[in-house]
Amino acid sequence: MQRQAIVRTFQLPGVAVLMALAMSLSGCGVNNIPTYEQSAKAAWSEVLNQYKRRAELIPNLVNTVKGFAEQERKVLTEVVEARAKATQVQANIPSDVLTNPDAMKKLQDAQNQLGGALGRLLAVIERYPDIKSGQNFLALQSELAGTENRISIARRDYIESVRVYNTELKTIPGRWWKSFMYPTAKEMATFEVPTESTKTPKVEF
Repeated sequence: MQRQAIVRTFQLPGVAVLMALAMSLSGCGVNNIPTYEQSAKAAWSEVLNQYKRRAELIPNLVNTVKGFAEQERKVLTEVVEARAKATQVQANIPSDVLTNPDAMKKLQDAQNQLGGALGRLLAVIERYPDIKSGQNFLALQSELAGTENRISIARRDYIESVRVYNTELKTIPGRWWKSFMYPTAKEMATFEVPTESTKTPKVEF
């Protein structure tokens, strides 16, 4: 009994040291890398969610504006084709897209093409007052405008989250923690947002 009491006596300081060490580590950034990584992944999920929302609105928009003259139907074709490409690329995103700059660029190129095609479509609608004043079009135009705003915000938030995460991997003490505890952590890919793609497509009334 006395021996067990002695052992417990020596164990208690050891446990206290371990607890103190754990608390000190938690205060010096040991959890920053996984925390920032999860924040960036969450921001990326929101980007994809808004891309999906935009793609889902396009078929209804195309149906609403089918009254175009024959020579202007090519803008509808461009939108439909750009949507199909963007949807296919998004459906086949590789699992390492966040650390794969080439895959990220491919996805963004497809989405930028779709955004450009939508902008041209909305410009053509200006020539058709009957279409642009219709209730169905007005509702869709409002939804698209809101979605484009959300895409811009989601992109901005993702870029910022990646900046914070990548900076943590490159600077001290994050670089040390990466070496000791997170050796498989990789920098995340980001993207440049063209100025024109941050503008919400609008129809002037």
